Amino acid sequence: MDFTIDAEQKALVKAARDLISNVYDSSETRRAITKTEPGFAAWEQLAEMGLLSLPFEATAVETSLVAEELGKVIAPDPFVEAVVFAGGLAAAVGDEALSESIADGSTLAIVAWAEPGSRWSTTPSAVTFADGVLNGVKAPVVQAERADVLIVSAATAEGTRLFVVRDGYSVETVRSIDGSRSGTVTFTNTPAEPLGAGGDQAGVLNLALDRARIAYAHEALGSMQTCLETTVGYLKTRKQFGVTLNSFQALNFRAADMYVALELARSVITWATIVAADEGSTPEAVASAASQAALQVSVAGRHIGQDAVQLHGGIAMTAEYSVGHHLARLTAIEHVIGDGAFHRARLAAVVGEHGVLDPIG
Repeated sequence: MDFTIDAEQKALVKAARDLISNVYDSSETRRAITKTEPGFAAWEQLAEMGLLSLPFEATAVETSLVAEELGKVIAPDPFVEAVVFAGGLAAAVGDEALSESIADGSTLAIVAWAEPGSRWSTTPSAVTFADGVLNGVKAPVVQAERADVLIVSAATAEGTRLFVVRDGYSVETVRSIDGSRSGTVTFTNTPAEPLGAGGDQAGVLNLALDRARIAYAHEALGSMQTCLETTVGYLKTRKQFGVTLNSFQALNFRAADMYVALELARSVITWATIVAADEGSTPEAVASAASQAALQVSVAGRHIGQDAVQLHGGIAMTAEYSVGHHLARLTAIEHVIGDGAFHRARLAAVVGEHGVLDPIG
């Protein structure tokens, strides 16, 4: 399986990197932007460059490359949430008008699927639809207050259905640990329009979420790479007892372990992206790949993020330094896509469906 990217994809990476690094040129800049409205600053430029249309015009590979560049500077723009996830649902059900408005940046659409206490279950129970209105609560919903459109999953007589909601709901916004914003959304007799044709849409929702999980994994991969590069640079320049920290073998070993964890995560996450990009992949195959990628985010993200903080020492705990913010973002991503225990259980539930490999015969 070829993991290399071609010349056009390299050009895409460079263009995305130049744009994003210009907007978020430092950790301080990023932190200041999250305190303003709407909490992110590169959205219009991303739209103008055509990066918001990638999920509709390119493959999961190109989309993942942009997500990775966003992760390197932990850009707070809701690229995965609004474009990959919400855009993926709009495209899957054939809503061309919504897809186009998401792609050109004129509509910020967010999926309201998680429910309090649901622990990443996509089967709605707290929100119901009847007689043309929604009732219930969704939380957390990323950028709920800023969203122009919410795509809401709800329990109906037909099963899980998706609905478009533009107003008529209340939002209680809170700051997440990474500085981003999410909210508790309450629907009280809220008018809603069905998204797509009738019937149970649980499969559509699950597949779009799994594709979003893989994109989130690439965002995490970019963040982990920055953690490693920043830590190695610090070990090469910070002095103790008259010598740089990389003179101490034990610290070099820990940095090497971080590198191994990063490259293992990169291999698994890149493989998962190729599975998602393959039109012949079944939803079950994408789900398995997404869980394996998410599991790497859980394991490697904790390892690399926590070791980056520990190898820096006290400076990493200050608000002005970047690695603490990267650890917070990696933790937030894990909470959104599901932790290690969730994905281990998800993979274990289907392990019996795989054939047995005879290593001798």
